[in-house]
Amino acid sequence: MTESRVINFGAGPSALPVPVLEEAAQGLLNFNGTGIGIAEISHRSKEFSAYIASVEAQIRTQLAVPPTHSILFLQGGGTAQFSAVVLNMMARHRLLNPEMDDDERVMDYVLTGSWSKAAVHEAGRLAGGAKVNIAVDARTLSADGKSFDRIPPHDAYRFSKDPALIYYCENETVSGTQFSSDPTHPASFPFERLPGDKLLPLVADYSSSFMSRPIPRLADHAIVYAGAQKNLGPAGLTIAIVRQDCIVDVDAAARLGAVPVPTGLAYKSFAEQKNMPNTPPVFAVYVTGLVLKRNAELGGVQYYEELNRRKQEKVYGVLKEGEAKGLLKGHVQPGSGSSMNVVFNVIGEGAEARFLAGAEERGMKGLKGHRSVGGIRVSLYNAVTEEQVDTLVAYIREFLNQTPAQQTPLPSAST
Repeated sequence: MTESRVINFGAGPSALPVPVLEEAAQGLLNFNGTGIGIAEISHRSKEFSAYIASVEAQIRTQLAVPPTHSILFLQGGGTAQFSAVVLNMMARHRLLNPEMDDDERVMDYVLTGSWSKAAVHEAGRLAGGAKVNIAVDARTLSADGKSFDRIPPHDAYRFSKDPALIYYCENETVSGTQFSSDPTHPASFPFERLPGDKLLPLVADYSSSFMSRPIPRLADHAIVYAGAQKNLGPAGLTIAIVRQDCIVDVDAAARLGAVPVPTGLAYKSFAEQKNMPNTPPVFAVYVTGLVLKRNAELGGVQYYEELNRRKQEKVYGVLKEGEAKGLLKGHVQPGSGSSMNVVFNVIGEGAEARFLAGAEERGMKGLKGHRSVGGIRVSLYNAVTEEQVDTLVAYIREFLNQTPAQQTPLPSAST
């Protein structure tokens, strides 16, 4: 069965480990010896209730989630969280500051790519008179003033004094930029520039890098959320790690003038009802649990951090070779490259089409870049093996050797 499978470098839904898929196939017929398939079993059965609790425990253990934070299983992906974050955090701010005028309230957004741009747009729709402050816009630092091609330096950020929330997207899948996990790196998140000394309203979208490495200063975040469909499971499940002071009575806030929060977007609904105010995405939760169990056996996020480091070094290394020949050009400036999504262009008339066709012939798919950026995008999520990356790198070298070098080598790109 596995012999006919291609190598999936797609940006999402992404590759899943073959042993997990094989076990999940059995679970569709018989979940944990119940005689009922996972897609059929009641979400309120004792067997599934125990299972979803074990999935939560695995996340808490592997990411060292502190007891101050709850783990919620939601639906709607990052797009729903663009809305939920605004509504829940603005309700919290209303409860903390009931006398403040709406036009005095502010939400800070760090703008580094397409997904943070979408989050800013949704914040503007739901602001209810509050201001949306762009703490930094990475495009203003690019050569053309339009491209998301770098993580801004720390001195570029301008945070508000008392924002209702501070949002950033840790990894941008479209443009291929990512904050460094090394606090001394200039492309790391500027925690030292955040305002005040109280609990920070810091919100991080980790959708495309969740569980690929430890989360720096997780305890300092109000909310960390991620869709499962990159590194953990099939589409349909969104995981949110929410600090308990941000799980607020949204109805009480509405009585004070806050925008009413739909029950399906209120964190309190999920926290109080143990993630089951309605039917959760049971199959996605099931596969996520299988992936987490396998992760633990392999060594957890520390194992994947090292594995992903080796994979990205190999891809960025061959990208440099192509740039030296003038045949490839990285989209991202040195130091800001993603460990999950490597984005580059193939130079020359018809070269990109030839590159993609050659990859397809060799059983590699999902390499075409996002329509808004173009070019090539190599996604290196956890389930993409080092051997599969070696196959891609060998093909890229073969392609470079068969293509005449351009006269002017292009500037080097790296992580």
